Amino acid sequence: MNIDYQLYLVTDEQTPEEELLPIVEKAVLGGVTAVQLREKHSEGKIFFEKAIKLKQLLAKFNVPLIINDRVDIALAVNAEGIHIGQKDLPLVEVKKIIPNSMFVGVSVQTEEQALVAQKEGADYIGVGTVFPTTTKPDAITMSFATLRKIVQAVHIPTVAIGGISLENVHQLSNVGVSGISVVSAIMKADDPKLAARMLRNSFK
Repeated sequence: MNIDYQLYLVTDEQTPEEELLPIVEKAVLGGVTAVQLREKHSEGKIFFEKAIKLKQLLAKFNVPLIINDRVDIALAVNAEGIHIGQKDLPLVEVKKIIPNSMFVGVSVQTEEQALVAQKEGADYIGVGTVFPTTTKPDAITMSFATLRKIVQAVHIPTVAIGGISLENVHQLSNVGVSGISVVSAIMKADDPKLAARMLRNSFK
């Protein structure tokens, strides 16, 4: 599968399960190109069940499902991708476990981390935090100079992460990133389909 990272939705664990699929479906219809299921505190069974349902939904639209952190769940549901952070299982070990068809993303905050991720075989990197975010209040916001440096240092796709909204997304249009990753801007929108469409249109 050729992955389009332009509008990368990360789900919000606070979203009630019965609302999750309808929101994601509307977002995909509005232009979301990839979906990451992020469950930091859920029990494995709940995470797995959400992942199965989301995989079935996204398959209808040929949109890839990316699982956050949990390699076992990514394998169990045959997800297209896995996304890991700096404190998760090392990328080289993840690559030993997953099939060649599954792509891997890594969260990075520095140019050094980006270059290491690329060298170790990451298919893309999530770069941030680019704006202050309520999803990760303790995250350190990076400068646009650092963001540009990272984008220029690697040849794999780069996805900007953190606090991206309709109000600030235009600031990322000329930075060179391959895509934008959002949570609240879509998950908490009154109209997820419209929010996704407007974000796509604003990020070009």
